[in-house]
Amino acid sequence: MQILRRIAHWQVPVIITLLSIVIAVFGDVGREILRFEQSAIASGEYWRLLSGHFAHLGNHHMWLNLAGLLLVWLLVGRNYTTRQWYVVAAISIVIMDAGFWFLDADMRWYVGLSGLLNGLLIGGALRAIRTVPIESSVICGLVVGKILYEQFYGPLPGSESASGGAVVVNAHLYGAAGGALAAYIIWHRVRRPASI
Repeated sequence: MQILRRIAHWQVPVIITLLSIVIAVFGDVGREILRFEQSAIASGEYWRLLSGHFAHLGNHHMWLNLAGLLLVWLLVGRNYTTRQWYVVAAISIVIMDAGFWFLDADMRWYVGLSGLLNGLLIGGALRAIRTVPIESSVICGLVVGKILYEQFYGPLPGSESASGGAVVVNAHLYGAAGGALAAYIIWHRVRRPASI
């Protein structure tokens, strides 16, 4: 029973990793077909609203993001149930997609996990703010500080050369906003008193 719980605990990052690797197997063709691309989505290719978050610029970009996913999971992965993590991921992706669509209409395309990683990290840290306040506050403060830096000064130094292309800093902002919203929604649902 304990082993099944540990396996279930890693379900979300394993699925994200597998999706990313399967897309990477198809190389440039997979990225072209699956990236978040405004004009293609407007033409009815709605799968890109989801698949673009798991496609990458290349293998180096993917492994960098997956290392980030491992770090996020080690820091905050125990803070929700598997089902709740799916909610955090889904809300983060929806908020990113809405932000790209309505606020960044001039952005041609996007790939990568970094926005989702920001959503998972903020969502998980906010969940634990009462039980581990110092650690959670430090995580939130670092993420918010990084996002503010990016909004005023652009990508962190070295991040574009490390990822192999341009960094869409608004993905980090929208992802973190989605994670915060998800944390609020889950907290509100859990805290709501039962009806009589």
